[in-house]
Amino acid sequence: MTAQEIRQAFLDFFESKGHKIVPSAPIVSKDDPTLMFTNAGMNQFKDYFLGNQTPEVPRIADTQKCMRVSGKHNDLEDVGRDGTHHTMFEMLGNWSFGDYFKKEAIAWSWELLTEVYNIPKENLYATVFGGDEEEGLPADEEAKSFWLEYLPEDHILYGNKKDNFWEMGDTGPCGPCSEIHIDLRSDARKAEVPGRDLVNMDHPEVIEIWNNVFIQFNRKADGSLEKLKASHVDTGMGFERLCMVLQGKTVTYDTDVFTPIIRKIEALTGKKYGGSFTPDAKSDMAMRVVADHLRAVAFTIADGQLPSNTGAGYVIRRILRRAVRYYYSFLDVNAPMIHQLLPVMVAEMGTFFPELKAQQGQIAKIIEAEEKTFLNTLEKGISRFESIEPKDGVIHGEDAFSLYDTYGFPIDLTRLMAEERDLKVDEAGFEAALAAQKARARADAHKKVGDWHIVRDGEEVEFVGYDHLTVEDAHVLKYRTVDIKQKKQFQVVLNRTPFYAESGGQAGDTGLLFFGEEKVPVIDTQKENELIIHIVKAFPEDMEAPVRAEVNTIRRQATASNHSAVHLMHAALHEILGEHALQKGQNVDDKRLRFDFSHFQSMTAGEVQQVEDRVNAQIRRNIQLEEEREVPIEEAKASGALMLFGEKYGENVRIITFDRDFSRELCGGTHVAATGEIGLFKILSESAVAAGVRRIEAVTADHAATYIQKELDALQDVRQLLKSPKDVAKSVAALQDENKALKKEVERLRTEQANALKGGLKEKVETIGEVNFLSAKLPLDDANAIKTLAYQLEEELGNAFIIFGAVANSKPQLTIVISKSLTESHGLHAGNMIRELAKAIKGGGGGQPFFASAGGKDANGLDKALANARDLVLG
Repeated sequence: MTAQEIRQAFLDFFESKGHKIVPSAPIVSKDDPTLMFTNAGMNQFKDYFLGNQTPEVPRIADTQKCMRVSGKHNDLEDVGRDGTHHTMFEMLGNWSFGDYFKKEAIAWSWELLTEVYNIPKENLYATVFGGDEEEGLPADEEAKSFWLEYLPEDHILYGNKKDNFWEMGDTGPCGPCSEIHIDLRSDARKAEVPGRDLVNMDHPEVIEIWNNVFIQFNRKADGSLEKLKASHVDTGMGFERLCMVLQGKTVTYDTDVFTPIIRKIEALTGKKYGGSFTPDAKSDMAMRVVADHLRAVAFTIADGQLPSNTGAGYVIRRILRRAVRYYYSFLDVNAPMIHQLLPVMVAEMGTFFPELKAQQGQIAKIIEAEEKTFLNTLEKGISRFESIEPKDGVIHGEDAFSLYDTYGFPIDLTRLMAEERDLKVDEAGFEAALAAQKARARADAHKKVGDWHIVRDGEEVEFVGYDHLTVEDAHVLKYRTVDIKQKKQFQVVLNRTPFYAESGGQAGDTGLLFFGEEKVPVIDTQKENELIIHIVKAFPEDMEAPVRAEVNTIRRQATASNHSAVHLMHAALHEILGEHALQKGQNVDDKRLRFDFSHFQSMTAGEVQQVEDRVNAQIRRNIQLEEEREVPIEEAKASGALMLFGEKYGENVRIITFDRDFSRELCGGTHVAATGEIGLFKILSESAVAAGVRRIEAVTADHAATYIQKELDALQDVRQLLKSPKDVAKSVAALQDENKALKKEVERLRTEQANALKGGLKEKVETIGEVNFLSAKLPLDDANAIKTLAYQLEEELGNAFIIFGAVANSKPQLTIVISKSLTESHGLHAGNMIRELAKAIKGGGGGQPFFASAGGKDANGLDKALANARDLVLG
């Protein structure tokens, strides 16, 4: 079976068992503050397990795009070193929410593996939870009894808490699990050692392929377990490992998931992939790393996460740069290559994941631009490496860490380059510096989440903020305290709320909660999965008091104006630039809007003005908002409403329309009732974010009027300074021309002044051995003129050491020029010498062996510095 057939067979099987097949959630986690990336198939269903939401159907199956490159689950450093770990992978899963449980989950996993995929039964082993005395948890004899219907007892093993008790994180849904392992060894090797002895022993040919998790508990912040109201099934089977098993391979990289990409790498590099995992097979490892990392980077960009210097974007940039380092170091490629692999990947996966095919061109441009930037950085890093001065043949750990932190050099690349020069690396020092950095990062990101204190149980949260900005009859469902960087955050959840929680790029509401007569300010509203959390200044005295919730209406209206303006601008961009100008991110609050969109070149001033004019025209039309709620997703698609890649849409969606022939989008944010409420739209800037991605920042309503008034006031100030000319621009241009002419005249006079000094300076030259030494304090205040004069004299004198002192704007400066013949024959180094001489003027500087300059604070030290220079030359 091909990879595509294997995936389809899984989905078809569970659809036949009454499961609804749902699309993968985005790989970038947007509304779950505990996760940076989706790292397991169950992430999108957490609210169902916790009881915060009720699923529309009790049985679901899917293949989920996952990433394990951060936090508790991090496989990045293992990628390429073995044959089964990956950054991005697919997790095939089937789910039961309070419906079937252990018996059916085990029976269906057995049926699929042995009857659909035809895996030999004798090669399979199952593990069940063996209990844990400290937790007071018994062994899962129930699961074992179901397995005994299919497997002999010697193929069923008890596992410990580490292997057979699955937990989402430090807190949250959890429960015992039953893993399925397969023995891929030859019959001869099976006869030597029974497969049961190698289960969970990290043997490369006895591996886990499926995990059936039986979610029964919730782990609380104090470590205790509480029983959930309903029991659930959460299963996960690694798609890549399954392909390996069914295609008779021993490593995932030999399956058709990866082989087309690796063949393309071979074609581009001229190197042959040998499939070796020995430490010296660097090119084989590099091909695996590149093939894996291509998938991770392409899928995350397709889901809207651009490489950047913060958060998830920083992780993506690191992954991409890791791939570049490997092909640069071990495949002898020094030009962008990864983007050339994308068409092969899209050909294999684009049918099932259409977001790849639809955005292929843009993804390639973003990757190529990142590659070019980092290849330049690598070259600089190599130059930095060559400038490092080892001590006793060892590169200091801090220097190795600087290469890692500043230039992205992994320690193995530094080690490789050191070995080529017969040097060693202080790896203990490197690890210490790395550990210190991680400790700082942990301290910066420290977050301790307390347990929810339940006030009322069994109710779901209802958001009524589209229709109401005040709710009179709400009550608290639960509350908790969160410590972030040693500051307490107080969180409250209500059963009904008008407060919009931050999501989709729109800021959360602020306002007030009244607990009886007690007033509690809401400073922000956040979303955790589908839970609306009010962040308050302090908890009220009585949590059971009836709650009156009031949104800050002025702030909400301003935010809604900006969000609606984004929709109008998005439509205008489509008209003026083309349908390719799709949203790639937005950030909207009450003060301004920021909108990122796909476009491959900077907008012209005319295009920016056209967009602004088009939006303002729609505002003046005062178009009434047309809002449709709970529209079935398929119906929304058929209607032509704009949908965005990387967004998670439910079965029913909300459509926001401002004139069906102009703007019609799926959106969960808040909007104005009519476009006239926006008042005015003004673009502040248009700039680049990444290759093929542009950003517009703009303001609306009062902020737009204030901005324009400030600009008019500034223009009026200029008019007054220019004596109110009719044409301000022409007058400013004339001043600029005059300024350029004056600068040229000043430059000419300075040159003449410097030339006039030249004859007198030559008379001061002192011959010290082979050195023509010249030391002088000059009446010049222009560093370039001094440098030019020094170079002219050096050329005329030959074998010269020239040091000049001068004062510019009351600050002393030193300049040294040394003939290259002296730097070689006498070992003189201007950069090193000037650092010592600059101490006399309480300053510092540096430079090359033949030229250096320094500035200082004490002009009285110039004479001493010049005298000390003579001593250095004599010494």
